[in-house]
Amino acid sequence: MNQEELQNLRQEYSAASLSETSININPIKQFDIWFNEAIEAQIHEPNAMTLATATTDGRPSARIVLLKGFDINGFAFYTNYLSRKGKEITKNPLGAITFFWGELERQVRIEGNIEKLSKEQSEKYFHSRPKLSQISALVSPQSQEIASRDILENKISQLETEYADAEIPKPSFWGGYILKPRLIEFWQGRPSRLHDRILFKKIDNKNWKKVRLAP
Repeated sequence: MNQEELQNLRQEYSAASLSETSININPIKQFDIWFNEAIEAQIHEPNAMTLATATTDGRPSARIVLLKGFDINGFAFYTNYLSRKGKEITKNPLGAITFFWGELERQVRIEGNIEKLSKEQSEKYFHSRPKLSQISALVSPQSQEIASRDILENKISQLETEYADAEIPKPSFWGGYILKPRLIEFWQGRPSRLHDRILFKKIDNKNWKKVRLAP
């Protein structure tokens, strides 16, 4: 593809609209509505989200992770605490997540502080995972350089035998985080790039201020 062809790639959005009166006054409830509509639309992995973190000197990094729970407190995901994102969260707990549901022409952007979930919550989720996923979490030194894939696969085979009839302990370096939102933006694609953007800003523990942003 040449530069001109790339520049001419565009999609006209016309599936829906979003207004200050149609949106729920509670952004968590509005997210729940949109999330369920994404599930009903049979979007592949509607809980896939881009998680952005940064170092203390502002060097950003982003990757796709899976949302594993949400409520009035925030949005939860699980990972290796010693991974790149885990180390960045430890030193700089500010983060952002983005959902894009292209089939519905929708995007949700969320910013806030990231905190660890309790050990009990992490334990419960860890043991709800398929056994091979538990073993993979135990084996993988996430984000670190390794000599070959064989190292991981050999270790997995060893642990499959070792834990064939035993519960796999949750590793201390693995667990959950929750992003506690202070900003939540709902984006609905509209014709001619005149998109609808409604932003909620958290005022206190219970209340949000709602504003419209220019596209």
